[in-house]
Amino acid sequence: MIARLSSTLAMRLTRRKTFRCWHLVDQVLAAIGTNGRRKMKQFAIRSMRAIALAGTFGAVLATTALAADPITILVNNSPWYGGFEAVVEKYEEETGNTVKIDRTPYPGMLEKGRNAVRADQSPYELINIDAGWVVEFYDGGFLTPLDEIDPDFSFAPEIITNGGAVFWNEEKGWTTAKGGRAMTFSPNSNTHLWYYRTDMIDTPPETYDDVLANCQALHNPPQTYGAVMRGERGNAIRFAFTPHMLAYGGSFLQDPENGDFTVTINSPENLEALKAFLQIMENCSVENPGAVAQGDLVQLLLTGKAAQAQLVVAAQSQMDDPTKSAVVGKIGYAPMPNVAERQKAGVFGGWQMGVPHNLPDSRKQAAMEFIKYFLTEDAQTYYAENGGIPVHMGVLRGPLSEQDKFRWMQPYAEVAQNASAVLLFKEGAQIEEILGLRLNQAVIGELGPEEALNLAADDAFKVLQESGRSTGKLADL
Repeated sequence: MIARLSSTLAMRLTRRKTFRCWHLVDQVLAAIGTNGRRKMKQFAIRSMRAIALAGTFGAVLATTALAADPITILVNNSPWYGGFEAVVEKYEEETGNTVKIDRTPYPGMLEKGRNAVRADQSPYELINIDAGWVVEFYDGGFLTPLDEIDPDFSFAPEIITNGGAVFWNEEKGWTTAKGGRAMTFSPNSNTHLWYYRTDMIDTPPETYDDVLANCQALHNPPQTYGAVMRGERGNAIRFAFTPHMLAYGGSFLQDPENGDFTVTINSPENLEALKAFLQIMENCSVENPGAVAQGDLVQLLLTGKAAQAQLVVAAQSQMDDPTKSAVVGKIGYAPMPNVAERQKAGVFGGWQMGVPHNLPDSRKQAAMEFIKYFLTEDAQTYYAENGGIPVHMGVLRGPLSEQDKFRWMQPYAEVAQNASAVLLFKEGAQIEEILGLRLNQAVIGELGPEEALNLAADDAFKVLQESGRSTGKLADL
């Protein structure tokens, strides 16, 4: 009987039906008369992998030790980590697989990822990569394309792909689904939302005029700040400014996906966007807006000092936490401010998780099992319920989004539907550094907005020219 059941299980496993086999697992357990259901389920599933490879139940004892090696995931310590950990625990319980998590502070993530993919063999089956680093891993050939692990793999239409950032077109050197291969999946597709105090503001602000009107009525420092945004030098201010730029129809480059790297940083549209950005910074924020980091922004909201703020969606989990927040139930969420009659714009930050190239096939297959599970609607729902930010539109627009606890979901879905990814090419990190400096200088008053954009354009042009891109730049403002 055991041999017959084991043969059926092996057949189903080879057809990638692992998660439909529980009635057969139970029969195997009954046949061998084992107590301790969860422990033996783990044994059974690991054994079934061996059966699928060896084809006979007799191979189980010889190969179980190898099959029992855990999957290890490198992931950042972040506001959504609790949700991710909860899904991992659920995955272990439901599949019998074992997962180890290397929970690492943000500053250590890049070094660990680089070391893993350059080692003789990666210690991780999955590594989490910040959007700003991902091109380095794609372009260097350090990740395994997902359809190389499973030729039938594709993303369901409901899955958010970070504006194409999970794909890589090797010929173009560009992140795009057009002609690109799926290299990663996103465990967190961070975009900005506009946070506002519902006890102070009746209607969600839609335009910059709305934001400034609220600011004028509510700005009363140091008790209350009318609107706060990140202004810290580097990625912080570049990321904060980008949705404002997109709202005004601006861009950093002309058409880089198709090879035109003409610098458009100092365009009239970007100047208009920067002036609007600076108006909020100067009239609504704290005394030194150029020093505001994400942690500062979160604390200003949690302590009730910010009436409005631009902040990533992942921070919402803290707003209703009574152990941290003085504004429980008082924060509303809206898409980013818009310019009248223009499409609401957003920009993806977030993370991409991929499978290192330097792994044996069995470990890559183990990683793929987790990827498929994580992207199911059930797993994504559980992820959201435990503090994660789902990347499944069916969850974001489903019944869960009607609950007050998840009032951020529908605004986030609206932003994510139209958001884009920027600077995802090999010189992107250098250009971000340039923008992070010049925009910060504009905020702190060292440079006027025209001068800041002109200098940023000059610096970016030099970088692209030196790297051999087909480039040019606009006339100075």
